[in-house]
Amino acid sequence: MRVAVAKEIQPGERRVALTPDVVGRLVKKGTEVWVEAGAGDSACFSDAAYEAAGAEIIKDSQRLWREGRVILKVNPLGDRPNGTSEYDDLSGDTTLISFLNPLADATGVNHIAETGATAFAMELIPRTSRAQSADALSSQASIAGYKAVLMAASQLPKYFPMLTTAAGTIPPAKVFVIGAGVAGLQAIATARRLGAVVEAFDIRPETKEQVQSLGGKFVEVSLEEETRATGGYAKEVSDDSKRRTQEAIAKHVASADVVITTAQVPGKKAPVLVTKAMVNAMKPGSVIVDLAANQGGNCEGSAPSQAVEQNGVSIIGPDNLPGSVPLHASQLYAKNLATLLGYLTGENGELALNFEDDIIDGACLVHQGEIRNERVKAVLKEELVHN
Repeated sequence: MRVAVAKEIQPGERRVALTPDVVGRLVKKGTEVWVEAGAGDSACFSDAAYEAAGAEIIKDSQRLWREGRVILKVNPLGDRPNGTSEYDDLSGDTTLISFLNPLADATGVNHIAETGATAFAMELIPRTSRAQSADALSSQASIAGYKAVLMAASQLPKYFPMLTTAAGTIPPAKVFVIGAGVAGLQAIATARRLGAVVEAFDIRPETKEQVQSLGGKFVEVSLEEETRATGGYAKEVSDDSKRRTQEAIAKHVASADVVITTAQVPGKKAPVLVTKAMVNAMKPGSVIVDLAANQGGNCEGSAPSQAVEQNGVSIIGPDNLPGSVPLHASQLYAKNLATLLGYLTGENGELALNFEDDIIDGACLVHQGEIRNERVKAVLKEELVHN
């Protein structure tokens, strides 16, 4: 089987799909690995390192796409600076594995299906114990949570830890984390390591023990509806529940020096949890980092890839935080991909797609022109009705 690693074309993306150490393990198993020239440069992995691991460096991008059996990427497909499209290089002989944004990019899903290719979306990896090592959403979200705290600490005009000095005692910063998924939990842990006092909220009550185990105080809100979707994600709740949530967390937002919001619902606009009124009630110099900015934002006034100021409060809407830690983000993602490849590969080292396997069945977005995933089908049907 020939596995080909494509160079990322999204502006500012520094990650790469496979790292030399993972390439070496695949080669030892008999897998032929091609790597597009320069694919790992921004993640600190040279072409020479890939060659030493047993990969072949390919300078012709279109050759890599058209002759590669399995194409590995980080980002969804797009148009190259030279005017060509990655979609045009797919064929019925191609198996693509990447983040593909399947619940929000109906056009992209249909384009892939039209080529006859097979595609696995890393967003669709089941959230089960068996699939944990392939769960790229979690591995990358953990990095986002970590980096969000560092961004906040850099912007905040205060120390994070409590300091006792000859000039007096400086109290610790107060951090409020909204959303206790993977990113939120890593944000809690990082803020605690830096010495802050941390509170956290999540609509899923079962996250309370996880928050407390990291040294955070859990803010409880009683909602009279199911808040947990399939796979452990938070589900979209009613307008009444959103209102009650906003009312309950308002005082915690007001007293915080830093607010980090991470609440996202797959395929849906992010819920607004921090209103403009809440922002105006915060102390000047406070910082909000909205990790859901690209999905509409948890904070009113946040904008993707921008830092804005409202009433003396800095609101940061970062884009692609995992890509800002490219070396470790690539290492984790490469291991996620290698795990998935292990499930997709038969004893002879070739692809063997057994759709009775819940991981293969769940992650497969398109197979030979057919859109397989039921969640994606439902989204596409809903979009067709609206249009």
